[in-house]
Amino acid sequence: MYETNIRTVLWWAYDIPGNIGWILYYIGFGRFIAKSGAAADKATAIMLAIPALLMLIGIIELISERISKLDRKLPVIRFWRGFGALTIGGGAGAIVSAVTLSSNYSTANGILMLSGGLLCFVFAGLIAVSFKKKQG
Repeated sequence: MYETNIRTVLWWAYDIPGNIGWILYYIGFGRFIAKSGAAADKATAIMLAIPALLMLIGIIELISERISKLDRKLPVIRFWRGFGALTIGGGAGAIVSAVTLSSNYSTANGILMLSGGLLCFVFAGLIAVSFKKKQG
Protein backbone atom coordinates (compact mmCIF):
# COMPACT_ATOMS: atom_id res chain seq x y z
CA MET A 1 0.00 0.00 0.00
CA TYR A 2 0.99 3.59 -0.64
CA GLU A 3 -0.34 6.38 1.55
CA THR A 4 -0.11 10.18 1.55
CA ASN A 5 -0.72 12.78 4.21
CA ILE A 6 -0.68 15.70 1.77
CA ARG A 7 -2.98 18.53 2.78
CA THR A 8 -6.13 18.91 0.70
CA VAL A 9 -5.27 22.47 -0.33
CA LEU A 10 -1.87 21.31 -1.61
CA TRP A 11 -3.48 18.35 -3.39
CA TRP A 12 -5.79 20.76 -5.26
CA ALA A 13 -2.89 23.13 -5.97
CA TYR A 14 -1.14 20.25 -7.75
CA ASP A 15 -4.25 18.58 -9.17
CA ILE A 16 -5.61 21.57 -11.09
CA PRO A 17 -2.45 22.37 -13.11
CA GLY A 18 -1.92 18.63 -13.68
CA ASN A 19 -5.43 18.36 -15.11
CA ILE A 20 -4.85 21.44 -17.26
CA GLY A 21 -1.69 19.70 -18.51
CA TRP A 22 -3.28 16.54 -19.84
CA ILE A 23 -6.14 18.57 -21.32
CA LEU A 24 -3.66 20.80 -23.19
CA TYR A 25 -1.78 17.74 -24.42
CA TYR A 26 -5.00 16.21 -25.76
CA ILE A 27 -6.02 19.47 -27.46
CA GLY A 28 -2.63 19.75 -29.16
CA PHE A 29 -2.62 16.06 -30.11
CA GLY A 30 -6.16 16.22 -31.50
CA ARG A 31 -5.33 19.33 -33.51
CA PHE A 32 -2.14 17.71 -34.80
CA ILE A 33 -4.04 14.64 -36.02
CA ALA A 34 -6.89 16.73 -37.48
CA LYS A 35 -4.53 19.10 -39.28
CA SER A 36 -2.13 16.46 -40.52
CA GLY A 37 -4.77 13.91 -41.46
CA ALA A 38 -3.58 11.16 -43.75
CA ALA A 39 -0.45 13.13 -44.57
CA ALA A 40 0.80 12.88 -40.99
CA ASP A 41 4.08 11.13 -40.49
CA LYS A 42 2.78 7.87 -39.05
CA ALA A 43 5.82 7.39 -36.82
CA THR A 44 5.33 10.86 -35.31
CA ALA A 45 1.61 10.26 -34.81
CA ILE A 46 2.33 6.96 -33.04
CA MET A 47 5.02 8.54 -30.86
CA LEU A 48 2.58 11.29 -29.86
CA ALA A 49 -0.20 8.75 -29.22
CA ILE A 50 1.84 6.67 -26.73
CA PRO A 51 1.99 9.43 -24.06
CA ALA A 52 -1.68 10.21 -24.73
CA LEU A 53 -2.53 6.56 -24.07
CA LEU A 54 -0.47 6.51 -20.85
CA MET A 55 -2.20 9.68 -19.66
CA LEU A 56 -5.59 8.17 -20.49
CA ILE A 57 -4.78 5.06 -18.44
CA GLY A 58 -3.77 7.31 -15.52
CA ILE A 59 -6.86 9.48 -15.83
CA ILE A 60 -9.23 6.51 -15.90
CA GLU A 61 -7.48 4.94 -12.93
CA LEU A 62 -7.55 8.14 -10.88
CA ILE A 63 -11.26 8.63 -11.61
CA SER A 64 -11.99 5.05 -10.51
CA GLU A 65 -9.90 5.63 -7.36
CA ARG A 66 -11.89 8.76 -6.60
CA ILE A 67 -15.17 6.90 -7.07
CA SER A 68 -13.90 4.12 -4.77
CA LYS A 69 -12.81 6.73 -2.18
CA LEU A 70 -9.17 5.60 -2.40
CA ASP A 71 -7.62 9.07 -2.75
CA ARG A 72 -5.09 8.81 0.06
CA LYS A 73 -4.43 5.06 0.40
CA LEU A 74 -3.68 3.06 -2.73
CA PRO A 75 -2.60 -0.48 -3.45
CA VAL A 76 0.72 -0.58 -5.31
CA ILE A 77 -0.81 -1.53 -8.67
CA ARG A 78 -3.38 1.29 -8.49
CA PHE A 79 -0.69 3.79 -7.49
CA TRP A 80 1.45 2.96 -10.53
CA ARG A 81 -1.51 2.63 -12.89
CA GLY A 82 -2.79 6.06 -11.79
CA PHE A 83 -0.04 8.45 -10.78
CA GLY A 84 2.74 6.43 -12.38
CA ALA A 85 1.08 6.31 -15.81
CA LEU A 86 0.08 9.98 -15.64
CA THR A 87 3.55 11.14 -14.59
CA ILE A 88 5.40 8.96 -17.12
CA GLY A 89 2.90 9.90 -19.85
CA GLY A 90 3.39 13.60 -19.12
CA GLY A 91 7.17 13.31 -19.21
CA ALA A 92 7.13 11.25 -22.38
CA GLY A 93 4.65 13.67 -23.93
CA ALA A 94 6.92 16.63 -23.18
CA ILE A 95 9.93 14.86 -24.70
CA VAL A 96 8.11 13.69 -27.83
CA SER A 97 6.53 17.13 -28.25
CA ALA A 98 9.94 18.78 -28.05
CA VAL A 99 11.17 16.46 -30.80
CA THR A 100 8.02 17.20 -32.82
CA LEU A 101 8.66 20.92 -32.44
CA SER A 102 12.24 20.55 -33.61
CA SER A 103 11.11 18.69 -36.73
CA ASN A 104 8.88 21.62 -37.82
CA TYR A 105 5.50 19.97 -37.33
CA SER A 106 2.75 22.34 -36.29
CA THR A 107 4.40 24.75 -33.88
CA ALA A 108 1.21 25.79 -32.07
CA ASN A 109 0.16 22.20 -31.47
CA GLY A 110 3.69 21.25 -30.43
CA ILE A 111 3.75 24.07 -27.88
CA LEU A 112 0.36 22.98 -26.51
CA MET A 113 1.56 19.38 -26.17
CA LEU A 114 4.94 20.38 -24.71
CA SER A 115 3.43 22.69 -22.09
CA GLY A 116 0.65 20.20 -21.33
CA GLY A 117 3.10 17.31 -20.96
CA LEU A 118 5.32 19.36 -18.66
CA LEU A 119 2.40 20.44 -16.46
CA CYS A 120 1.12 16.88 -16.24
CA PHE A 121 4.59 15.49 -15.47
CA VAL A 122 5.45 18.05 -12.80
CA PHE A 123 2.15 18.20 -10.94
CA ALA A 124 1.15 14.52 -11.14
CA GLY A 125 4.72 13.80 -10.07
CA LEU A 126 4.45 16.12 -7.08
CA ILE A 127 1.38 14.28 -5.87
CA ALA A 128 3.04 10.92 -6.60
CA VAL A 129 6.14 11.70 -4.51
CA SER A 130 3.94 12.63 -1.56
CA PHE A 131 2.89 8.95 -1.34
CA LYS A 132 5.05 6.76 0.87
CA LYS A 133 5.15 3.00 0.93
CA LYS A 134 3.31 1.82 4.04
CA GLN A 135 5.07 -0.92 5.99
CA GLY A 136 3.13 -3.92 7.17
